[in-house]
Amino acid sequence: MTNFDKIKKINESSVFMNDKNMIDLEVLSTKQIDKIIKKAKKIMQSPADYRHACDGKILATLFYEPSTRTQMSFQTAMLKLGGRTIGFDNPMNSSVSKGESLKDTITIIGGYADIIAIRHPIEGTAMAASLCTDVPVINCGDGGHLHPTQTLTDIITLSCEKGRLDNLKIGVCGDLLNGRTVHSLIKTLAKYPNNSFVLISTKELSVPLYIIDILENNGCKYELSNNLADAISDLDMLYMTRIQRERFSSEEEYEAQKNVFVLDKEKLKKAKEDMIILHPLPRVNEITVDIDSDPRALYFKQAQYGMYGRMALILLLLQDEDFTVKNKTAEISEHKCKNPKCITQYENYLPNLSYKKLGMTMCNFCDKRIN
Repeated sequence: MTNFDKIKKINESSVFMNDKNMIDLEVLSTKQIDKIIKKAKKIMQSPADYRHACDGKILATLFYEPSTRTQMSFQTAMLKLGGRTIGFDNPMNSSVSKGESLKDTITIIGGYADIIAIRHPIEGTAMAASLCTDVPVINCGDGGHLHPTQTLTDIITLSCEKGRLDNLKIGVCGDLLNGRTVHSLIKTLAKYPNNSFVLISTKELSVPLYIIDILENNGCKYELSNNLADAISDLDMLYMTRIQRERFSSEEEYEAQKNVFVLDKEKLKKAKEDMIILHPLPRVNEITVDIDSDPRALYFKQAQYGMYGRMALILLLLQDEDFTVKNKTAEISEHKCKNPKCITQYENYLPNLSYKKLGMTMCNFCDKRIN
């Protein structure tokens, strides 16, 4: 019986999600995050020891949205572990094009695969998918909401290159409103002591208020900036992001924002010699190509770290009984989420699930306030 079937039988009681899904890194403890990092480093050091770790296992990669690094790194990760992959990289090549619901797609594929990695343009889709199958579901990005495995990539890079995840001054620059990688990264690094943040964006693309709430609740220092050159001088890490054309409602809005922040050699002269530059990629024009040869530019190496992080995550979800993910405790709610980008607006059979946060009722799928 899937979680969805169990929930249908519940009227007014708490709902506990499957403990083998990776939907949001926020629910992991620092001890669990460190365990993933440690496993990734062990794989890097002795990859041959893991060539048959997933013999006979199948990973399904369901990508409803374009991807290069995330999709291929998951596929490569499974192949390097000895497993196999199935899936699609264009929903129009699947029964989705015929109107098949997410529930039916996931239920069927959950019967074929041992683990599912899903990317979707609609917020909360990975959580919804996890209700429809008993196999582990990994969120590979859901609209402008979250991207936990990119954050794994980022923090493994930080751990390997800086030697720590605490006592860092972190600059994030670009589209902080729609940047799911930014949201996941800030939420995760806010768990570690003495980290501070410089949030560099235009007013129109500033971080959502719930991210500010997380920083304040964790006692993190933060400052807002609209000038990259002024903000760069004392950063330990600069996390650049592209302005996401696909998240804008019009081409005019995108054009007004796309070239506001560009990291070039002139600005980089003001940075510390040991600052590192990360980027979730793809890059458009926010980092000039002449910076690629600078030893501080780690975004290509970062992508390699990501593959090892995904290998570690697959192994822990499939093989480590002690590695469980304590997701939020949800309740059946009489109120429907009003976020037009939430999966509940598209898949009407989904139950109205919510949780309490700071006295507010939040949607369990998209994490937006319901009332």
